[in-house]
Amino acid sequence: MNIFRFLGDLSHLASIFILLHKIQTTRSCRGISFRTQALYVVVFIARYLDLFFRYVSLYNSAMKLFFIASSCYILYLMKIRYRPTHDPSIDTFRVEYLLAPCLILALIFNYKFNFAEVLWSFSIWLEAVAILPQLFMLQRTGEAENITTHYLAALGAYRALYIPNWIYRYFTEGLVDPIAVTAGIVQTGLYLDFFYVYFTKVLQGQKFELPA
Repeated sequence: MNIFRFLGDLSHLASIFILLHKIQTTRSCRGISFRTQALYVVVFIARYLDLFFRYVSLYNSAMKLFFIASSCYILYLMKIRYRPTHDPSIDTFRVEYLLAPCLILALIFNYKFNFAEVLWSFSIWLEAVAILPQLFMLQRTGEAENITTHYLAALGAYRALYIPNWIYRYFTEGLVDPIAVTAGIVQTGLYLDFFYVYFTKVLQGQKFELPA
């Protein structure tokens, strides 16, 4: 554990708390992509199945359980408790176009061809693109509530902070993870347009609106 990894984890936790706060206080899922949230459930379950056979630390296990539980709870809020507030007509990204390529990549690029390792690789590739349905919704609506943009900013910062974490680990431990690094760079790249608007508008006190 290093400071970049720790800050990345805190940013990830913050994104989830911000999203839950948004849903609970507004009693609405407006502007949130159910498909993106469903993909995150798949990501966490696929990645953290090792909870049943591999113990690293109390911190590690607690974080894994939190991410699985919180992502499932968000789906419950969106699908059942606040279902009338979600508009599926604008949440239409075809997730099969993400799932199939990520599975193929996992079958090709993994560190050991067994069930657990392929699932781990699949989760890494899928997490890299899981935000696309949410970004697609933003593109369709052209705007978002500020609290929703804070959620996305924290989520993007989480992965961006992992880049210096990888650099630090390379120089201090000699470790490099090509799969995670490649997927992480792709994931961070997907946020660039969003971050530009976020920094130039939202942080300046303006409403988040995409250029016409």
